[in-house]
Amino acid sequence: MFRYGIVALLAKAGHEVETPADPLGWARRYEQATVLLTVDNDLDWAMLSRLGRAGRGVAVVAVLASITAASGAEAVRAGATSVISRSASPDSVLRVMAGLSDGDATLPQEVLRMLSTEPDEPDNGDRPPPDQIGWLRALAGGSTVATLANDVGYSERAMFRLLHGLYKRLGVRTRTEALMRAYERGWLRG
Repeated sequence: MFRYGIVALLAKAGHEVETPADPLGWARRYEQATVLLTVDNDLDWAMLSRLGRAGRGVAVVAVLASITAASGAEAVRAGATSVISRSASPDSVLRVMAGLSDGDATLPQEVLRMLSTEPDEPDNGDRPPPDQIGWLRALAGGSTVATLANDVGYSERAMFRLLHGLYKRLGVRTRTEALMRAYERGWLRG
């Protein structure tokens, strides 16, 4: 329902609206593109990261169920240009879109405060070996654990154990946290 409401709102405001099955492939076809991406799960976070690396002409609006300073900052670090709540008013959505047209980003104040006060995290020697960096890149690219396991020659169960060990060494508990750590440290860059 939300998707159709946004599509109708943007179309009525004169925006050309498409709802591609593959947002990354779609965005790469255009010199300038704006993607509104609802971010609800690990796959969505991985897509946000991929879209964020798609190129300068791609603006990504992360649509979050509820915005906290941490979730908004995480979205920006993953590649979002702007962050908006799923419950935002139609006028707010249109303001975000107008801002993007003018080259401006829209962020809640608490997100901006958090981003502006965070210290840069240098790579402090906890960089995983190249094969494990490859695992993180594959997961960030949307691979499933089953696909990754098959690609690197492990059983799915063994792959889950290996990833759990990697997450533990990185000081995180979830795949999303591991991907964010890898993104922050620059390990996901080709």
